[in-house]
Amino acid sequence: MTWGQLVMNEAGLVRLLKDALKVMTKDYIFDDYSPLVIEHIIEFAHGELVAYFGMILILSAFFLETRDILESKAITYLGLMAAGSGLLAIRAYLISEWAFLILEIAWFLAAVFGIFTLRK
Repeated sequence: MTWGQLVMNEAGLVRLLKDALKVMTKDYIFDDYSPLVIEHIIEFAHGELVAYFGMILILSAFFLETRDILESKAITYLGLMAAGSGLLAIRAYLISEWAFLILEIAWFLAAVFGIFTLRK
């Protein structure tokens, strides 16, 4: 494998991901591979809807916390933050926004750690 084959643009990476998921994902109901479903999932994740939904989750948690409806250590608050930042991290990865990806992973891990701390 040459260096040129290792370095690819976003379209090449998406194509590689689709091909890998086609091989890995099997539809056991029809005993056939489902590349169309995988393609729709990747297109949906690339769409703005995922980013907006993640943003709404995070802003909802923040709004409810600042209005003293939720506490910042409540499981609902931490769950909203983890889900929202997780969605935004996926979106940041797909659009190659590395600084934003690191930020969202940090928020996600902080929220998940808070949830595990509460469960103990």
